[in-house]
Amino acid sequence: MEKYKNLFYKDIQSPVGCLRIITSDIGLTAILWEGEDYKRTKLETPVQHNDHPILLWTERELKEYFDHKRTVFEVPLDFKGTEFQVKVWKALLKIPFGVTKSYGDLARILGDIKAVRAVGGALNKNPISIIVPCHRVVGTTGKLVGFAGGLENKSILLDLERGFTIPALF
Repeated sequence: MEKYKNLFYKDIQSPVGCLRIITSDIGLTAILWEGEDYKRTKLETPVQHNDHPILLWTERELKEYFDHKRTVFEVPLDFKGTEFQVKVWKALLKIPFGVTKSYGDLARILGDIKAVRAVGGALNKNPISIIVPCHRVVGTTGKLVGFAGGLENKSILLDLERGFTIPALF
């Protein structure tokens, strides 16, 4: 995987904790969870730039999402991953707001039911949490499993999308 330079970040507060949003000049490259390092996503260390236009755009759209005013994100994305990972992440974008799919469903959408484990591996590397909605992928029985932000945050995001109110934490 190619190394990417000129990444910029801004930390923002949200109902699921502090989020680090990271962008290139092309588009959003990551939303990382509080305390998460860059090893999972294999991104270069970004430089703080609180006024970068894409970071401000992302911050606004995330605030609207958490305020129940946005169900579709429009901020440009700049995926940093392998060809297969990007294919999986783009498939996640097709899961409608408030809907969950299983790992098997996602493998079927991609055309290979045998790829369930590979799909899970790609989801584990998804750098753009929330906007690229890996929280909408659940186990076969509907059980919440595997989420970089933790299962409590996965539950909060799914509840938000199902129309339940979430506690104001900031």
